[in-house]
Amino acid sequence: MDTELVGTLERRIARRPLRVVVIEALGPLTMLAGVIWAIAQPYRLVFLHPEGKGFYDWLAQPPLLVVAVGVFFAAAIAPGIVEDLRGERRP
Repeated sequence: MDTELVGTLERRIARRPLRVVVIEALGPLTMLAGVIWAIAQPYRLVFLHPEGKGFYDWLAQPPLLVVAVGVFFAAAIAPGIVEDLRGERRP
């Protein structure tokens, strides 16, 4: 077997530390929680029942805010934390 192939395979299947996996999973899990919340309580989504709702009701829809926070965490915060955790292991 070619050693280059084995080396590449070893890098691909290398286990990631639990901290990294947890940090990377927080954003998608938060988004999933927001979607489940929106499905479980559709009356919280104002655009489905717009009668008698004000501007604030349109602006702050809790399940959608939870999804937005999950997207923000996954895109802006988690990559920096993961990079710091990976840099911490290197001597």
